[in-house]
Amino acid sequence: MNKGVIFLVAVVLKALASFLASAYDPSPLQDFCVAIDEPKNAAFVNGKFCKNPNPTLDEDFFYHGLNIPANTENLVGSNVIIVNNPPHIHPRASEILIVLEGTLLAGFVTSNPENRLISKVQNKGDVFVFSFGLIHFQFNTENTYAVTIAALGGQNPGVFTIANATFGSNPPINSDILARAFQLDKKVVKYLQAVFQWEDTENEGAIKL
Repeated sequence: MNKGVIFLVAVVLKALASFLASAYDPSPLQDFCVAIDEPKNAAFVNGKFCKNPNPTLDEDFFYHGLNIPANTENLVGSNVIIVNNPPHIHPRASEILIVLEGTLLAGFVTSNPENRLISKVQNKGDVFVFSFGLIHFQFNTENTYAVTIAALGGQNPGVFTIANATFGSNPPINSDILARAFQLDKKVVKYLQAVFQWEDTENEGAIKL
């Protein structure tokens, strides 16, 4: 086999290998990263400001109060830490949800063209897994409190709440575009944008404070 053919085969194999490569979260560079609001005295690790590990306390890993019902008198009827329960996406992680108390309807929607709804009623002790990057939700179906624990498979999973992003973007999406996309009357779109704190203006560019 001449050198030209060998070189060509090597290039092809390298190109094929590049298609098989996958990306994932960077490995932690230290034992833990306690998030901190003030970066002045923090360590910058994997794109995050972390508390200096030397003065870290046991309280940094402890939370008391999951057994105490929280106030759910809000727009979405829930009180959660970090994650939200209306239809949303985590662009960089899958999620697992464990029900400790109550009953929830949990589900997600597959991608186009199927857009198939996969859902299940969860009771105490049940677990549900939401696939990476898919629209999903949890809904309390009973007139009692529900308590859950959610864990996400990424250091920075992100959250993209569908309604907030669509009708509360900054600046707002032109209402004609949303009316056509959702097959809604423009007045309905204007109403939804107002619900998500946007002032109804001529140029649709001002935030309602």
